Amino acid sequence: MVWRGSRLVAVAVVTLIGAGACAFESQPDPGGGDLQPVNAAESTTGASATPGPVETPTPSPKATASPTPKATTSPKTTTSPTPKKTAKPGCPQGDNQREVETALAKLGGFGAVTVDGKQSAADCAAIKKFQQRYGISPAAGRAGPTTADVAKRLAATDTSKCKSGSGTTFCLDLTHQTVWVAKGGKVVLKPTVTRTGMSGYATPTGVYKVQNRALKEWSNPYEVWLPYWQRFNGGIGFHETTTYIHVKSIGSHGCANLLPSDARAFWNLGKIGTRVHVFGHRPGT
Repeated sequence: MVWRGSRLVAVAVVTLIGAGACAFESQPDPGGGDLQPVNAAESTTGASATPGPVETPTPSPKATASPTPKATTSPKTTTSPTPKKTAKPGCPQGDNQREVETALAKLGGFGAVTVDGKQSAADCAAIKKFQQRYGISPAAGRAGPTTADVAKRLAATDTSKCKSGSGTTFCLDLTHQTVWVAKGGKVVLKPTVTRTGMSGYATPTGVYKVQNRALKEWSNPYEVWLPYWQRFNGGIGFHETTTYIHVKSIGSHGCANLLPSDARAFWNLGKIGTRVHVFGHRPGT
């Protein structure tokens, strides 16, 4: 297979396809400017119309009223109390309820959860928040196998295993399929999910540096755009995922796939020369 150089194509809309792919050469860092999400739909705003003058009604002249005969008092009627509204049903309980509760209690930051294996309103809200953060669909609050897998991987991630330097370091844990960013030995972007090389394309371990960056890189071999591209080893780099990241039966061709929000965060924190530490081993590769 021949790996060709990258090409930058200006297009209005780009459809991202494929199971995550890598390019072997990158465009130079465009540098400067405020970054916007790749392929984000542009929203239009409409100004409210200026309110017209408020009309004050003119009082009508007082009329002389003739005496009104007294009305016969009607008997009082008893009204029945308005029935209370029943609470909407909460999230359905999943088969992995206790596992998810245990992991979220350890992670913290998603709201109070009770580790008892039973769904509650608080558990529901915390699980939904967790699912929304890590792109788990549907984010309905049910503790299913995908939610449990992601929660347990994040809870088991040990950030002390990353050899971070005095500057910024991108940390990639292949075993738990998680990534985070450290600066001066302190975590500045908490662990989040990634998807690395599948069988036959295992992401190599080691310490590297970001060599090239491109806001949007084209991969000739796989004919797919790689948004927020940061190359650190040959044709391998970090980039926004081109598919649903939680499909574990597929993987990348060595790259570290990231959720859109995480890809942007990594882009904003990184630069050419940023340290990258890749360690561990993805199961099945």
